[in-house]
Parts: sequence; C-alpha cells; structure tokens
Amino acid sequence: MTLETIRAALGWCAVINMGLLLWWFFAITVLHDLVYRWHSKWFKLSVEKFDEIHYAGIAFFKIAIFFFNIVPYFALRIVG
Repeated sequence: MTLETIRAALGWCAVINMGLLLWWFFAITVLHDLVYRWHSKWFKLSVEKFDEIHYAGIAFFKIAIFFFNIVPYFALRIVG
C-alpha cells in the first residue's frame, strides 16, 4: 500500500465521517422530538439525559474524527 493510497483513504474517511456527524447533528436539532420518542420506546430517558448523551456522543465523535482521520491525513501530506 502506497503513501498516496493511505492518504486518499484517510481523506475519504474524514469526509464520510463528517457527513455522518452532520447527519447526527441534523437529526438531533431538527428531528429532536421524533428521535427522542424513538429512543424512549427502548430506554427510560428524560429529555435532559437524552440531550446530554447525544451532546457527549457528538463531541466524542468529532474529537475521534479529528485525531484518527484529519491529523494523520495532514501528517502524511507534510511527510509525502
């Protein structure tokens, strides 16, 4: 596997993950009540706890994208 292939894969992973992050943000902000009703069928959650879980999940996912996709991509751009 060449450096260019790894760089391209990391770039596309970052794009796809950012798309998923934006979809999650859209679902929680615009479709909040629908998503909450859907999750509350399976789990006993207050609205505050639901919001807290999703806010923490979005923050963790954003940090993971940054450290596992974007930083290695730019490191490979600098090296190669």
